[in-house]
Amino acid sequence: MQYEERLVQTLRQHEQIMQDLRIVRSLELPDCYIGAGYIRNYIWDDLHGFTRRELNSDIDVVYFNAADLREERDYELEQELCTATGNTKWSVKNQARMHLHNGDMPYHSTEDALRFWPEQVTAIGVQLQSDDQIRICAPYGLEDLYALVVRKSPAFMDAAYYYERVCKKNWQQHWPKLTIVRA
Repeated sequence: MQYEERLVQTLRQHEQIMQDLRIVRSLELPDCYIGAGYIRNYIWDDLHGFTRRELNSDIDVVYFNAADLREERDYELEQELCTATGNTKWSVKNQARMHLHNGDMPYHSTEDALRFWPEQVTAIGVQLQSDDQIRICAPYGLEDLYALVVRKSPAFMDAAYYYERVCKKNWQQHWPKLTIVRA
């Protein structure tokens, strides 16, 4: 629980993340979170003592809606977010259809889908609830995030892809205190 409280406290101190959480909440998407690198990188910067840097190639929004699997819907939502924020880095994906892209069995929820992301430390999402509480979705917990450890998610089967992906991203170059666990 200590890591969850720490994450919530840190996020609340970053006005841009809080504003983005409010905007995403206004979309009223089911089982919806902002996640992956947008959250992870901010915490890594904080743990390294860096001022906020813009190292995100995208801002991942994930949700779960089995009633509407149209890829076009995700594109419409991305455009809505780009218009609302002036930021073109939004990436929206309905996790109810992503198993087809990833070659997995169908996912049952956003949290279930996050379990299949390549790195445990990336499988983290946050949402701002209607009462302004921050809810965290982290199927593998937050320990690796705060320990600065990158390891393959147990449900992600392609160890070679995981390691190649991590190396290509040059995370250790940006955050030298990271420990990369080779799968």
